[in-house]
Formats: sequence, structure tokens, C-alpha cells
Amino acid sequence: MSFNLSNRAIASLLAGVALVLAAASASAQNAQRGVELAKPCAACHGEDGNSIAPTFPRIAGQHEDYLLHALRAYRDGGRKNAVMRAQIDKLTDQDFRDLAAHYARMKGPLTVVR
Repeated sequence: MSFNLSNRAIASLLAGVALVLAAASASAQNAQRGVELAKPCAACHGEDGNSIAPTFPRIAGQHEDYLLHALRAYRDGGRKNAVMRAQIDKLTDQDFRDLAAHYARMKGPLTVVR
């Protein structure tokens, strides 16, 4: 079996692939943007995400998907904390992804036990 694609068909296919890649890139996390978004978080979680106060969790090095889940839970009411809710109330899902990427890349005390 052989496929004979015209230049027009190939161009259409490549344009479709480019659109899919652009959409995926737009929703991907941006850890560098997360650095800027995390500035207010430092008041409780520390500059490096390793809070010294037992009241506030250490979030540096936490799994990215867990951080994203936690942020969404605060926003959606699954987790109750008025301070966190006020801090994230105006953030978008992209902001959450960027914050999660930033904190996941930081060095923290969390380890994987094998």
C-alpha cells in the first residue's frame, strides 16, 4: 500500500501538528514564572519553600502533581484554610501549574523511600 499525499495535504497535516504542539506548550508549566508567583508564598513557606514554622508545611521538593492537587483543593473547598484561599483566589490553573513546577524543582527535605 502506498500513500500519495499532495503538498497541500502535507502542509495541512503539518499545520495541524503545529497547532497541537502550540496548545500543549501553552498549558505546560513554567517554573520560571512560578518564581515570580511564589513571592507572596515566602511569608509562610519560606524563601526556599522550607518553612521553619511547624504551622506551615515545607513544600520545596514536593511532587508537582501533589502540589497542583493541593492548590486546586484549596480553591475548590476540599481543603479549608482561609489564608490559603485568599492567597490563591485570583490565580488561574496555569498559575497553579507554574507554582507547582517551581516548588517541585526546589531542594527540600522530602525523599523517596525504596
